Amino acid sequence: MSPKLTFLLCLGLSVGLRTSGQAGIYRKPSLSALPSPVVTSGGFVTLQCISWQGFDRFILTKEGEHRPSWTLDSQRRHNGQFQALFPVGPVTPSYRWTFRCCGCYRYIHQQCSEPSDPVELLVPGVSGKPSLLSQQGSIMTFGRNLTLQCLSDVGYDRFALSKEGGHNLPQRLSERPQTGRSQADFLLGRVSLSHGGRYRCYGGHKFSSKWSTPSDPLDILVAGVLPDTPSLSVQPGPTVAVGENMTLLCQTRSQRDILFLSKEGTMVSPLRLRSKYQAQQYQAQFSMSPVTSAHGGTYRCYSSFSTSPYELSHPSDALELVVSGPSGDPTSPPTWPNLTSGVQGLKPYQNVLIGISVAFVLLLFLFVLLLIRHRQQGKCRTSADATVKNTQPEEGVELHPQAAASDAPQDVIYAQLNHLTLGRKTTPPSSQSEEPPAEPSVYSALAIH
Repeated sequence: MSPKLTFLLCLGLSVGLRTSGQAGIYRKPSLSALPSPVVTSGGFVTLQCISWQGFDRFILTKEGEHRPSWTLDSQRRHNGQFQALFPVGPVTPSYRWTFRCCGCYRYIHQQCSEPSDPVELLVPGVSGKPSLLSQQGSIMTFGRNLTLQCLSDVGYDRFALSKEGGHNLPQRLSERPQTGRSQADFLLGRVSLSHGGRYRCYGGHKFSSKWSTPSDPLDILVAGVLPDTPSLSVQPGPTVAVGENMTLLCQTRSQRDILFLSKEGTMVSPLRLRSKYQAQQYQAQFSMSPVTSAHGGTYRCYSSFSTSPYELSHPSDALELVVSGPSGDPTSPPTWPNLTSGVQGLKPYQNVLIGISVAFVLLLFLFVLLLIRHRQQGKCRTSADATVKNTQPEEGVELHPQAAASDAPQDVIYAQLNHLTLGRKTTPPSSQSEEPPAEPSVYSALAIH
């Protein structure tokens, strides 16, 4: 049978006129990917086509331009179902990997089932990861409607939701509530035991085979599966001041190795600790130190097994925590501390940093003072040197040998010696009325050390 004819039969069509005995009169089989429809680039996957109808063979068809198909004989499972396992790979992000399957009878001419729902294999890429959240919180109870929302700042055209260990990959077209943003809501219906697990979502574009990196995981926990009801208490008490230490104690008499603590009204995942057996109870202490105003609220705790961490016990009674301000009044507005109390309340390393900063400022101030003084002294010396250089000896003036021989810069004082006063005469005066002749002056350099 040609691939084209096989595909037409899977679609419930026939070459001739359609009659009640022709293709499409049987219920469609189920197609799933094992172990997961999320496949790494270059990886392999197994597609399982399965039905309660006793088909002799199953036909797998890949959607696309050429529509290739593969046929395998069916195998009967221990539970009475019939199946065929189709190996697929290596899977690459260059193509879209969308498949359908149908079941056919070998000896009844042109009789096949309706095609299965499509299964698309997803190869994670490198584009921006979306965010996955649950408006109802992570812990759900039986009968509540569960909706998971995948959203991104990237303008994706579609989103896919995967569950760890799941074999299907539901997709939704995105909505654009704001420009540049995209989101899709996955309505999972009323909560049952099968809804518990770890979920991720991916963003993709309509005409591309490439997908984004996965979102951060979101755990959905189902409460009320286990029969016990833990107790929750707080030390030192339900009213605590900001900055104090607080411990929430979750206890159960049933043998449980995991205990959860959740806060109502938040989408943050619950805290999880291993239990310790003490005082004939399994317990865990959740420490919150130091307390801030964000710790106020309503808390509950649950118990579970590490082998099935998504199945929880009934919740404990609600515990209301009230966080008060420094004055002890929970409604008093925050006040700015004065400078003294702020310094006293600093941590040791902050005091060290302040001390170092003050010392650095003082040293910098002293350095600036010394620099200014040094520059002023330099200006004075420059002025004195200029005075000495501009003083030229007159003709007949002798310099003191020590002054001429000294090379070291010194402060020099010149003294003019009058020969008449010293009694040293070169020529006798011719007359008392005559003015004394101009006598040569002798300069002596006095070096001040």
